[in-house]
Amino acid sequence: MSEKKNGIDKGLIRDLANILNDTDLTEIEVEQDDLRIRVSRQSATQYVQAPMAAPVAAAAPVAAAPVAAAAAPAAADNKNAVTAPMVGTAYLAPAPGAKAFIEVGATVKEGQTLLIIEAMKTMNQIPAPRSGKVTEILVADSSPVEYGQPLVIVE
Repeated sequence: MSEKKNGIDKGLIRDLANILNDTDLTEIEVEQDDLRIRVSRQSATQYVQAPMAAPVAAAAPVAAAPVAAAAAPAAADNKNAVTAPMVGTAYLAPAPGAKAFIEVGATVKEGQTLLIIEAMKTMNQIPAPRSGKVTEILVADSSPVEYGQPLVIVE
């Protein structure tokens, strides 16, 4: 049974929080009639930095953690990084099982699609801001991305 206080359904809020945890989303909002409920996680800055400061989990390879922590700040400071213009889920290919839009070492032209970010069930193509060579892809396929997060390095 859901608990209600002043017309707010606490059970609904718990369900929305569980959806955030199950789907790795950072925010969810529901609107019905005159009621609007938004549940969100920590801010993007805290969410990204917290795993770097935390000790390495026993299941994770010890050597991989320092490399990942060192690579993230370097990519964020890279002037050639293409950053996420929105929060969503990044896809490296136009469809599951299809060939990726880009790969490391590929030459891209300005305006060419680098990847897609799905936000609110809309697929948004992320174009290359300039022509160049893809030197690094910083996100995995189907991974959640935050606003401003570096996605690809195009030099």
